[in-house]
Amino acid sequence: MELPQMPELVGLSLLVGLLALVATAAVARGWLRAEEDKTSQPVRQKTNEAKKSGSKKQKQNQQVRKEKPQQHNFTHRLLAAALKSHSGNISCMDFSSNGKYLATCADDRTVRIWSTKDFLQREHRSMRANVELDHATLVRFSPDCRAFIVWLANGDTLRVFKMTKKEDGGFTFTATPEDFPKKHKASIINIGIADTGKFIMTASSDTTVLIWNLKGQVLYTINTNQMNNTYAVISPCSRFVGSCGFTPDVKVWEVCFGKKGEFQEVQRAFELKGHSASVHSFAFSNDSRRMASVSKDGTWKLWDTDVEYKKQQDPYLLRTGCFEEASTMPCRLALSPDTHVLALATGTSIHLFNTRRGEKEECFECVHGECIADLTFDITGRFLASCGDRAVRLFHNTPGHRAVVEEMQGLLKRASSESTRQRLQQQLAQAQEALKNLGALKK
Repeated sequence: MELPQMPELVGLSLLVGLLALVATAAVARGWLRAEEDKTSQPVRQKTNEAKKSGSKKQKQNQQVRKEKPQQHNFTHRLLAAALKSHSGNISCMDFSSNGKYLATCADDRTVRIWSTKDFLQREHRSMRANVELDHATLVRFSPDCRAFIVWLANGDTLRVFKMTKKEDGGFTFTATPEDFPKKHKASIINIGIADTGKFIMTASSDTTVLIWNLKGQVLYTINTNQMNNTYAVISPCSRFVGSCGFTPDVKVWEVCFGKKGEFQEVQRAFELKGHSASVHSFAFSNDSRRMASVSKDGTWKLWDTDVEYKKQQDPYLLRTGCFEEASTMPCRLALSPDTHVLALATGTSIHLFNTRRGEKEECFECVHGECIADLTFDITGRFLASCGDRAVRLFHNTPGHRAVVEEMQGLLKRASSESTRQRLQQQLAQAQEALKNLGALKK
Protein backbone atom coordinates (compact mmCIF):
# COMPACT_ATOMS: atom_id res chain seq x y z
CA MET A 1 0.00 0.00 0.00
CA GLU A 2 1.39 3.37 -1.01
CA LEU A 3 1.30 6.40 1.37
CA PRO A 4 0.17 9.84 0.00
CA GLN A 5 2.79 12.33 -0.91
CA MET A 6 3.82 14.83 1.83
CA PRO A 7 3.23 18.13 -0.04
CA GLU A 8 -0.39 17.33 -0.77
CA LEU A 9 -1.07 16.42 2.88
CA VAL A 10 0.42 19.65 4.20
CA GLY A 11 -1.64 21.78 1.80
CA LEU A 12 -4.88 20.08 2.83
CA SER A 13 -4.15 20.66 6.53
CA LEU A 14 -3.45 24.38 5.96
CA LEU A 15 -6.73 24.85 4.09
CA VAL A 16 -8.77 23.19 6.86
CA GLY A 17 -7.03 25.34 9.53
CA LEU A 18 -7.69 28.53 7.61
CA LEU A 19 -11.42 27.74 7.32
CA ALA A 20 -11.61 27.04 11.07
CA LEU A 21 -10.03 30.43 11.88
CA VAL A 22 -12.48 32.29 9.62
CA ALA A 23 -15.47 30.54 11.26
CA THR A 24 -14.17 31.28 14.77
CA ALA A 25 -13.69 34.98 13.94
CA ALA A 26 -17.23 35.26 12.54
CA VAL A 27 -18.75 33.69 15.65
CA ALA A 28 -16.73 35.96 17.94
CA ARG A 29 -17.80 39.11 16.03
CA GLY A 30 -21.49 38.09 16.25
CA TRP A 31 -21.19 37.53 20.00
CA LEU A 32 -19.62 40.95 20.53
CA ARG A 33 -22.43 42.68 18.62
CA ALA A 34 -25.05 40.84 20.66
CA GLU A 35 -23.40 42.01 23.90
CA GLU A 36 -23.27 45.62 22.67
CA ASP A 37 -27.02 45.53 21.81
CA LYS A 38 -27.85 44.19 25.27
CA THR A 39 -25.94 46.93 27.04
CA SER A 40 -27.33 49.77 24.83
CA GLN A 41 -31.01 48.67 24.99
CA PRO A 42 -31.69 49.97 28.56
CA VAL A 43 -30.19 53.35 27.63
CA ARG A 44 -32.50 53.63 24.61
CA GLN A 45 -35.51 52.64 26.73
CA LYS A 46 -34.64 55.29 29.30
CA THR A 47 -34.33 58.01 26.67
CA ASN A 48 -37.62 56.98 25.04
CA GLU A 49 -39.37 56.94 28.42
CA ALA A 50 -37.96 60.36 29.22
CA LYS A 51 -39.30 61.72 25.92
CA LYS A 52 -42.72 60.17 26.52
CA SER A 53 -42.94 61.49 30.10
CA GLY A 54 -41.87 64.93 28.89
CA SER A 55 -44.60 65.00 26.23
CA LYS A 56 -47.17 63.80 28.80
CA LYS A 57 -46.21 66.60 31.18
CA GLN A 58 -46.53 69.14 28.37
CA LYS A 59 -50.01 67.82 27.50
CA GLN A 60 -51.03 67.91 31.17
CA ASN A 61 -49.81 71.50 31.49
CA GLN A 62 -51.76 72.44 28.37
CA GLN A 63 -54.90 70.81 29.82
CA VAL A 64 -54.48 72.69 33.11
CA ARG A 65 -54.15 75.94 31.21
CA LYS A 66 -57.34 75.19 29.27
CA GLU A 67 -59.24 74.27 32.43
CA LYS A 68 -58.22 77.48 34.24
CA PRO A 69 -58.79 80.45 31.93
CA GLN A 70 -57.51 83.80 33.08
CA GLN A 71 -59.91 85.73 35.30
CA HIS A 72 -61.38 88.85 33.65
CA ASN A 73 -60.20 92.03 35.38
CA PHE A 74 -62.49 95.03 35.74
CA THR A 75 -62.15 98.22 37.76
CA HIS A 76 -64.44 101.22 38.16
CA ARG A 77 -64.90 103.95 40.75
CA LEU A 78 -68.47 102.73 41.40
CA LEU A 79 -67.54 99.03 41.72
CA ALA A 80 -68.48 98.09 45.29
CA ALA A 81 -67.33 94.45 45.26
CA ALA A 82 -66.54 91.41 43.14
CA LEU A 83 -67.66 88.02 44.46
CA LYS A 84 -65.21 85.34 43.32
CA SER A 85 -65.63 81.74 44.51
CA HIS A 86 -67.17 79.94 41.55
CA SER A 87 -64.87 78.01 39.21
CA GLY A 88 -67.41 78.11 36.35
CA ASN A 89 -69.46 80.78 34.62
CA ILE A 90 -72.37 82.13 36.69
CA SER A 91 -75.73 82.03 34.92
CA CYS A 92 -78.24 83.31 37.49
CA MET A 93 -78.61 85.26 40.77
CA ASP A 94 -81.38 85.87 43.28
CA PHE A 95 -81.62 88.02 46.42
CA SER A 96 -83.60 86.59 49.34
CA SER A 97 -86.78 88.41 50.34
CA ASN A 98 -85.28 89.39 53.72
CA GLY A 99 -82.29 90.95 51.97
CA LYS A 100 -79.72 88.90 53.91
CA TYR A 101 -78.52 86.55 51.17
CA LEU A 102 -77.61 86.34 47.50
CA ALA A 103 -77.82 82.96 45.72
CA THR A 104 -75.72 82.27 42.61
CA CYS A 105 -75.49 79.19 40.40
CA ALA A 106 -72.79 78.23 37.88
CA ASP A 107 -71.76 75.41 35.58
CA ASP A 108 -69.26 74.20 38.23
CA ARG A 109 -72.10 72.11 39.74
CA THR A 110 -72.51 74.37 42.76
CA VAL A 111 -74.93 76.93 44.18
CA ARG A 112 -73.38 79.50 46.50
CA ILE A 113 -75.15 81.51 49.19
CA TRP A 114 -73.49 84.87 49.99
CA SER A 115 -74.08 87.11 53.00
CA THR A 116 -75.04 90.62 51.85
CA LYS A 117 -73.57 92.18 55.01
CA ASP A 118 -70.11 91.21 53.70
CA PHE A 119 -70.48 93.03 50.39
CA LEU A 120 -68.38 96.03 51.47
CA GLN A 121 -65.83 93.92 53.39
CA ARG A 122 -62.49 92.70 52.02
CA GLU A 123 -63.47 89.04 52.29
CA HIS A 124 -66.74 87.68 50.93
CA ARG A 125 -67.88 84.48 52.60
CA SER A 126 -70.13 82.01 50.83
CA MET A 127 -71.73 78.65 51.60
CA ARG A 128 -71.69 75.95 48.92
CA ALA A 129 -74.46 73.56 47.91
CA ASN A 130 -73.43 70.80 45.49
CA VAL A 131 -75.69 69.83 42.59
CA GLU A 132 -75.09 66.11 42.13
CA LEU A 133 -74.48 64.77 38.60
CA ASP A 134 -75.77 68.00 37.01
CA HIS A 135 -75.53 71.78 37.24
CA ALA A 136 -78.08 74.53 37.81
CA THR A 137 -78.85 77.23 35.24
CA LEU A 138 -81.47 79.13 37.30
CA VAL A 139 -81.93 79.62 41.05
CA ARG A 140 -84.70 81.20 43.18
CA PHE A 141 -85.15 81.58 46.96
CA SER A 142 -88.36 80.51 48.68
CA PRO A 143 -90.28 83.35 50.40
CA ASP A 144 -89.31 82.13 53.89
CA CYS A 145 -85.61 81.84 52.88
CA ARG A 146 -85.52 78.26 54.14
CA ALA A 147 -85.22 76.67 50.70
CA PHE A 148 -84.36 77.40 47.09
CA ILE A 149 -85.20 75.85 43.75
CA VAL A 150 -82.92 75.31 40.76
CA TRP A 151 -83.42 74.33 37.15
CA LEU A 152 -81.21 71.39 36.16
CA ALA A 153 -79.33 71.79 32.87
CA ASN A 154 -79.23 68.10 31.96
CA GLY A 155 -82.25 66.89 33.92
CA ASP A 156 -84.54 69.55 32.39
CA THR A 157 -86.57 69.83 35.58
CA LEU A 158 -86.84 71.57 38.97
CA ARG A 159 -85.01 70.44 42.09
CA VAL A 160 -85.76 71.74 45.58
CA PHE A 161 -83.03 72.26 48.21
CA LYS A 162 -83.93 72.73 51.87
CA MET A 163 -81.72 75.00 54.00
CA THR A 164 -81.15 74.03 57.64
CA LYS A 165 -79.36 76.54 59.84
CA LYS A 166 -76.45 75.29 61.94
CA GLU A 167 -75.29 76.50 65.35
CA ASP A 168 -72.32 78.36 63.83
CA GLY A 169 -74.65 80.39 61.61
CA GLY A 170 -74.02 78.38 58.46
CA PHE A 171 -76.42 76.14 56.55
CA THR A 172 -76.67 72.54 55.47
CA PHE A 173 -78.32 71.96 52.09
CA THR A 174 -80.42 68.88 51.40
CA ALA A 175 -82.06 68.08 48.05
CA THR A 176 -85.57 66.63 48.20
CA PRO A 177 -85.77 62.93 47.26
CA GLU A 178 -87.65 63.52 44.00
CA ASP A 179 -87.34 66.20 41.34
CA PHE A 180 -90.35 67.76 39.62
CA PRO A 181 -91.69 65.79 36.60
CA LYS A 182 -90.52 66.78 33.13
CA LYS A 183 -93.20 68.77 31.33
CA HIS A 184 -91.50 71.33 29.07
CA LYS A 185 -90.55 70.49 25.49
CA ALA A 186 -88.31 73.53 24.83
CA SER A 187 -85.44 75.18 26.68
CA ILE A 188 -86.27 77.03 29.90
CA ILE A 189 -85.93 80.84 30.02
CA ASN A 190 -86.97 81.54 33.64
CA ILE A 191 -88.42 80.15 36.87
CA GLY A 192 -89.95 81.82 39.92
CA ILE A 193 -91.70 81.31 43.26
CA ALA A 194 -94.62 83.54 44.30
CA ASP A 195 -93.90 85.57 47.46
CA THR A 196 -97.12 84.13 48.90
CA GLY A 197 -95.64 80.65 48.53
CA LYS A 198 -98.74 79.45 46.70
CA PHE A 199 -97.27 78.59 43.30
CA ILE A 200 -94.16 78.16 41.15
CA MET A 201 -93.78 79.35 37.55
CA THR A 202 -91.61 77.89 34.79
CA ALA A 203 -91.43 79.34 31.28
CA SER A 204 -89.89 77.86 28.14
CA SER A 205 -88.76 79.37 24.85
CA ASP A 206 -91.73 78.05 22.86
CA THR A 207 -95.04 79.59 24.04
CA THR A 208 -95.50 77.66 27.29
CA VAL A 209 -95.71 78.99 30.84
CA LEU A 210 -96.56 76.44 33.55
CA ILE A 211 -98.10 77.18 36.96
CA TRP A 212 -97.19 74.51 39.58
CA ASN A 213 -98.11 73.90 43.18
CA LEU A 214 -95.28 73.29 45.64
CA LYS A 215 -95.72 69.51 45.40
CA GLY A 216 -94.79 69.40 41.71
CA GLN A 217 -98.27 69.21 40.20
CA VAL A 218 -99.17 71.42 37.22
CA LEU A 219 -102.11 73.68 38.08
CA TYR A 220 -102.40 75.50 34.75
CA THR A 221 -100.73 75.76 31.35
CA ILE A 222 -100.57 79.21 29.71
CA ASN A 223 -100.17 79.44 25.95
CA THR A 224 -98.79 82.94 25.37
CA ASN A 225 -99.43 82.91 21.59
CA GLN A 226 -96.33 85.06 21.08
CA MET A 227 -94.56 82.84 18.51
CA ASN A 228 -91.83 82.33 21.09
CA ASN A 229 -91.13 83.51 24.64
CA THR A 230 -88.05 85.57 25.48
CA TYR A 231 -88.82 86.29 29.16
CA ALA A 232 -91.43 85.64 31.85
CA VAL A 233 -91.64 86.52 35.54
CA ILE A 234 -93.93 86.59 38.60
CA SER A 235 -94.84 90.03 39.98
CA PRO A 236 -93.61 90.87 43.53
CA CYS A 237 -97.23 91.02 44.73
CA SER A 238 -97.68 87.40 43.49
CA ARG A 239 -100.93 88.26 41.71
CA PHE A 240 -99.55 88.38 38.18
CA VAL A 241 -97.44 86.43 35.71
CA GLY A 242 -96.14 88.28 32.66
CA SER A 243 -94.44 87.20 29.45
CA CYS A 244 -92.93 88.77 26.35
CA GLY A 245 -91.60 87.41 23.08
CA PHE A 246 -91.73 87.82 19.32
CA THR A 247 -94.82 90.04 19.40
CA PRO A 248 -94.48 93.79 20.24
CA ASP A 249 -96.37 93.57 23.54
CA VAL A 250 -96.11 92.28 27.11
CA LYS A 251 -98.95 90.04 28.24
CA VAL A 252 -99.96 89.82 31.91
CA TRP A 253 -102.20 87.20 33.57
CA GLU A 254 -103.71 87.06 37.04
CA VAL A 255 -103.27 83.82 39.02
CA CYS A 256 -106.41 83.53 41.16
CA PHE A 257 -106.79 81.66 44.48
CA GLY A 258 -109.80 81.25 46.76
CA LYS A 259 -110.20 82.52 50.31
CA LYS A 260 -108.99 79.18 51.67
CA GLY A 261 -105.89 79.24 49.49
CA GLU A 262 -107.14 76.83 46.83
CA PHE A 263 -106.22 77.44 43.19
CA GLN A 264 -109.10 78.68 41.02
CA GLU A 265 -107.99 79.94 37.60
CA VAL A 266 -105.60 81.98 35.47
CA GLN A 267 -107.20 84.86 33.55
CA ARG A 268 -105.90 87.59 31.25
CA ALA A 269 -105.33 90.86 33.14
CA PHE A 270 -103.82 93.48 30.81
CA GLU A 271 -101.20 94.11 28.10
CA LEU A 272 -98.45 96.66 27.56
CA LYS A 273 -98.96 97.93 24.02
CA GLY A 274 -96.77 100.55 22.40
CA HIS A 275 -93.60 98.96 21.08
CA SER A 276 -93.22 98.45 17.33
CA ALA A 277 -90.98 95.34 17.47
CA SER A 278 -90.45 92.27 19.65
CA VAL A 279 -89.83 92.82 23.37
CA HIS A 280 -86.54 91.63 24.86
CA SER A 281 -87.42 91.86 28.55
CA PHE A 282 -89.53 93.62 31.19
CA ALA A 283 -89.77 94.03 34.96
CA PHE A 284 -92.23 94.92 37.73
CA SER A 285 -91.57 97.52 40.41
CA ASN A 286 -91.38 96.40 44.04
CA ASP A 287 -95.07 97.26 44.64
CA SER A 288 -96.16 95.96 41.18
CA ARG A 289 -97.69 99.36 40.35
CA ARG A 290 -95.10 100.16 37.66
CA MET A 291 -93.51 98.16 34.87
CA ALA A 292 -90.61 98.74 32.47
CA SER A 293 -89.94 97.13 29.10
CA VAL A 294 -87.22 97.22 26.43
CA SER A 295 -87.75 96.33 22.78
CA LYS A 296 -85.96 95.57 19.55
CA ASP A 297 -87.39 98.87 18.25
CA GLY A 298 -84.54 100.60 20.17
CA THR A 299 -86.64 102.05 23.00
CA TRP A 300 -87.42 101.40 26.64
CA LYS A 301 -90.73 102.35 28.27
CA LEU A 302 -91.99 102.95 31.81
CA TRP A 303 -95.66 102.14 32.51
CA ASP A 304 -98.26 102.86 35.20
CA THR A 305 -99.97 99.51 35.76
CA ASP A 306 -102.01 100.54 38.81
CA VAL A 307 -105.23 100.32 36.81
CA GLU A 308 -108.66 98.69 37.09
CA TYR A 309 -108.02 96.06 34.44
CA LYS A 310 -111.24 94.21 35.30
CA LYS A 311 -113.03 97.30 33.95
CA GLN A 312 -110.92 97.11 30.75
CA GLN A 313 -108.68 100.00 31.83
CA ASP A 314 -105.30 99.89 30.05
CA PRO A 315 -101.92 100.77 31.59
CA TYR A 316 -100.62 104.33 31.08
CA LEU A 317 -97.33 105.08 29.34
CA LEU A 318 -95.23 107.34 31.60
CA ARG A 319 -91.90 107.62 29.79
CA THR A 320 -90.14 106.49 26.61
CA GLY A 321 -86.35 106.43 26.34
CA CYS A 322 -83.95 105.71 23.49
CA PHE A 323 -81.59 102.73 23.60
CA GLU A 324 -80.29 101.95 20.11
CA GLU A 325 -78.18 98.98 21.27
CA ALA A 326 -81.39 97.00 21.84
CA SER A 327 -82.20 97.13 18.13
CA THR A 328 -79.20 94.96 17.20
CA MET A 329 -78.45 92.86 20.31
CA PRO A 330 -80.38 90.90 22.96
CA CYS A 331 -80.98 93.04 26.03
CA ARG A 332 -81.51 92.39 29.75
CA LEU A 333 -83.41 94.75 32.03
CA ALA A 334 -83.54 95.50 35.77
CA LEU A 335 -85.76 98.09 37.47
CA SER A 336 -84.81 99.49 40.87
CA PRO A 337 -87.36 98.81 43.64
CA ASP A 338 -88.42 102.49 43.71
CA THR A 339 -88.53 102.65 39.86
CA HIS A 340 -86.12 105.62 39.80
CA VAL A 341 -83.38 103.75 37.88
CA LEU A 342 -83.51 101.44 34.87
CA ALA A 343 -80.51 99.20 34.12
CA LEU A 344 -80.06 97.77 30.61
CA ALA A 345 -77.36 95.28 29.63
CA THR A 346 -76.20 94.30 26.14
CA GLY A 347 -73.13 92.16 25.51
CA THR A 348 -70.68 92.95 28.32
CA SER A 349 -71.86 96.53 28.99
CA ILE A 350 -74.40 98.03 31.43
CA HIS A 351 -76.27 101.33 31.00
CA LEU A 352 -78.15 103.14 33.81
CA PHE A 353 -81.02 105.53 33.06
CA ASN A 354 -82.89 108.03 35.23
CA THR A 355 -86.56 107.17 34.63
CA ARG A 356 -87.81 110.57 35.80
CA ARG A 357 -85.88 112.42 33.06
CA GLY A 358 -85.21 109.55 30.64
CA GLU A 359 -81.47 110.35 30.56
CA LYS A 360 -78.52 107.95 30.67
CA GLU A 361 -76.41 108.64 33.77
CA GLU A 362 -73.83 105.84 33.93
CA CYS A 363 -72.24 103.32 31.58
CA PHE A 364 -70.01 100.39 32.56
CA GLU A 365 -68.18 98.75 29.64
CA CYS A 366 -66.47 95.33 29.45
CA VAL A 367 -67.82 94.41 32.88
CA HIS A 368 -67.42 90.66 32.31
CA GLY A 369 -65.35 88.37 30.13
CA GLU A 370 -68.55 86.83 28.73
CA CYS A 371 -71.95 88.27 27.80
CA ILE A 372 -73.94 89.38 30.84
CA ALA A 373 -76.23 86.51 31.88
CA ASP A 374 -78.22 88.18 34.67
CA LEU A 375 -78.85 91.65 36.07
CA THR A 376 -80.68 92.59 39.28
CA PHE A 377 -80.95 95.22 42.05
CA ASP A 378 -80.85 94.23 45.70
CA ILE A 379 -84.07 94.79 47.65
CA THR A 380 -82.84 98.12 49.09
CA GLY A 381 -81.82 99.51 45.70
CA ARG A 382 -78.32 100.39 46.98
CA PHE A 383 -76.54 97.89 44.72
CA LEU A 384 -76.83 96.62 41.16
CA ALA A 385 -75.50 93.08 40.64
CA SER A 386 -74.40 91.51 37.35
CA CYS A 387 -72.90 88.17 36.32
CA GLY A 388 -71.57 86.59 33.13
CA ASP A 389 -68.18 85.04 33.86
CA ARG A 390 -66.95 83.49 37.13
CA ALA A 391 -67.58 86.63 39.23
CA VAL A 392 -70.54 88.66 40.45
CA ARG A 393 -69.91 92.40 40.26
CA LEU A 394 -71.75 94.83 42.53
CA PHE A 395 -72.11 98.52 41.68
CA HIS A 396 -73.14 101.47 43.83
CA ASN A 397 -76.47 102.84 42.56
CA THR A 398 -75.47 106.51 42.31
CA PRO A 399 -78.30 107.37 39.86
CA GLY A 400 -80.70 106.15 42.55
CA HIS A 401 -79.22 108.50 45.15
CA ARG A 402 -79.40 111.41 42.67
CA ALA A 403 -83.04 110.61 41.93
CA VAL A 404 -83.82 110.71 45.68
CA VAL A 405 -82.12 114.13 45.92
CA GLU A 406 -84.25 115.46 43.04
CA GLU A 407 -87.42 113.98 44.49
CA MET A 408 -86.82 115.33 48.03
CA GLN A 409 -85.98 118.80 46.75
CA GLY A 410 -89.24 118.88 44.80
CA LEU A 411 -91.29 117.64 47.76
CA LEU A 412 -89.67 120.16 50.12
CA LYS A 413 -91.01 123.02 48.02
CA ARG A 414 -94.55 121.70 48.44
CA ALA A 415 -94.27 120.54 52.09
CA SER A 416 -96.85 122.24 54.33
CA SER A 417 -96.04 120.94 57.84
CA GLU A 418 -92.80 121.25 59.79
CA SER A 419 -92.67 117.53 60.60
CA THR A 420 -92.89 116.67 56.91
CA ARG A 421 -90.12 119.14 56.09
CA GLN A 422 -87.84 117.63 58.74
CA ARG A 423 -88.42 114.11 57.44
CA LEU A 424 -87.73 115.16 53.83
CA GLN A 425 -84.62 117.11 54.84
CA GLN A 426 -83.29 114.05 56.66
CA GLN A 427 -83.78 111.84 53.59
CA LEU A 428 -82.19 114.52 51.40
CA ALA A 429 -79.15 114.77 53.67
CA GLN A 430 -78.70 110.97 53.67
CA ALA A 431 -78.77 110.79 49.86
CA GLN A 432 -76.33 113.71 49.53
CA GLU A 433 -73.98 112.13 52.08
CA ALA A 434 -74.02 108.84 50.15
CA LEU A 435 -73.15 110.65 46.91
CA LYS A 436 -70.39 112.60 48.65
CA ASN A 437 -68.79 109.42 50.01
CA LEU A 438 -68.82 107.91 46.51
CA GLY A 439 -67.36 111.06 44.96
CA ALA A 440 -70.46 111.46 42.81
CA LEU A 441 -72.05 114.56 44.32
CA LYS A 442 -72.69 117.13 41.61
CA LYS A 443 -71.76 120.66 42.66
